[in-house]
Amino acid sequence: MENQTWSGDILLLEGLKVTPQSSIPVFILLFLIYIFIMVSNIGLTVLISVERSLHQPMYLLSCNLNINDVFGATAILPRLISDIFTESAERYITYMGCVLQAFFFHLHIGTYLSVLMIMAFDRYIAICKPLHYSDIMTNKMVLKLSVFAWGVIILLVGILIGLTARLSRCRSMISNPFCDNASLFKLSCENVVINNIYGLGYTVVLLGSSLGSTMLTYLKIAMVCVTSNNRALNSRALQTCSTHLTVYLIMMISGFSFVALHRFPELSEQRKVASIVIMLVPPAFNAVVYGLQIKQIRQKLFALFNHK
Repeated sequence: MENQTWSGDILLLEGLKVTPQSSIPVFILLFLIYIFIMVSNIGLTVLISVERSLHQPMYLLSCNLNINDVFGATAILPRLISDIFTESAERYITYMGCVLQAFFFHLHIGTYLSVLMIMAFDRYIAICKPLHYSDIMTNKMVLKLSVFAWGVIILLVGILIGLTARLSRCRSMISNPFCDNASLFKLSCENVVINNIYGLGYTVVLLGSSLGSTMLTYLKIAMVCVTSNNRALNSRALQTCSTHLTVYLIMMISGFSFVALHRFPELSEQRKVASIVIMLVPPAFNAVVYGLQIKQIRQKLFALFNHK
């Protein structure tokens, strides 16, 4: 098979390796996490949409994360959960289905990072230029930034997956719990130098711009807080920035682990765990952090439950 072209449209997805004894607990755990991700993120989006007091740039931007979490989880988790009770030799997926899953996976990660960059910019304007905040961060600006965050990533991920989809295939085994770009181009026996160069460039640009802009933004925020000696300003900065930084660090740690482990074939099992963590932890923690740490949202949630 190594030197032949695989022309079939059916691939074998490795999925999760679980013993028969642990299949039910794993199924229940993943199913409950998926339900929590869906309910919490959709609930927060609806709450922010209907409550006019929450129609502020920071919360409207966070809706992008909620929507992205819903799409990302739906693209990966239902199939992953359903395969738990399927024999490993029968976990088939069509090639087009695998390509779509890989596209939505990378779109989820890329959009997450781009939206977090924009949210860091929002915090910078709010704390460093508070008098001009309402003039700069209008609803129109929030819409433009949101469209930009999604549009750029859709274009870049489209090229990433398109370069892989053009390759012929000589293998049919996806050695991962779900489809991603690296697993797809590993199916080919062709020269994948272009794929590696673009994939590495895409990763460096995305992670580099995200880290660079966020570090620069928070460095300026820290300088303003130190020089102002204003307790009210420092308290507000700590409250709003800690939420964003918590979500950002969770995402970056998960993302770095997944990308780094793809470079070490001998750590394939650890890579599989990291790939699942990146689809479970950030979406679940995002809803918890924004739902409980932000005062306005916390008050609305408590008022809603007390009313009931």
